[in-house]
Amino acid sequence: MNISSKLQDDDRRSAAIRDLNDQFRRSLVGGSLILTASIIALGSDHQALIIAAVQAFDAFTADNDPYGEHDFGSLSVVGEHIFFKIDYFDLTRAMHSPDAVNVSMTERVLTIMLASDY
Repeated sequence: MNISSKLQDDDRRSAAIRDLNDQFRRSLVGGSLILTASIIALGSDHQALIIAAVQAFDAFTADNDPYGEHDFGSLSVVGEHIFFKIDYFDLTRAMHSPDAVNVSMTERVLTIMLASDY
């Protein structure tokens, strides 16, 4: 395999992961959602606003998304600086998934936290 083919394969893989991440983040179907204790402490009204903002987030750039997978975001909602992160686990959530593109062996986990939690 030459370098050009390898780069094209990597680009296709990143695009597939990006599509799966976007579908999951927007719908919250196909994985698990985790809110940190500090997000929960904000109350249900703020939680709903934060989750909706994460679902609508589309400000991905080469600076904040260098691999093009849409797996991390930073935004401000109701005066709070929020981070979200999507991780890929095996179906038992004991280890990272061996193949983040293969939905039959991957559970996506979206964690939403205050930036200060990080």
